Amino acid sequence: MVFHAGLVRDSRGAEMGYSAGGPFWKIIGSVPVARPGLFKWATKSTSLACENLMIAAEALGLNTCPMEGFDGRRLGKFLGLSSQFHEIVMVIALGKKSARHADSPQWRRPLEATVRFL
Repeated sequence: MVFHAGLVRDSRGAEMGYSAGGPFWKIIGSVPVARPGLFKWATKSTSLACENLMIAAEALGLNTCPMEGFDGRRLGKFLGLSSQFHEIVMVIALGKKSARHADSPQWRRPLEATVRFL
């Protein structure tokens, strides 16, 4: 996305007014160039895609579980990925739980003990 501060025009080219900051160009939303920034950007984008995958799987009646704490180097080697070009961000288990599975009761802290409404 490109943002131009200064004179603002509508889609027909008619002047609509001025935006703050004076006339300059600034690139907004571009992909980072340095590896740490690129990894952070890719991790966020991948996590959003994983979220959509898990929601879609649940809608189809499948169960999902995202996992962290895996050995990415060994898993990448097992999958035949190049450590120079690939990095595993998340592992997701996807399947159907057993019909004999019984969910254990869950305890949740009362909202009033956690949140203070002002």
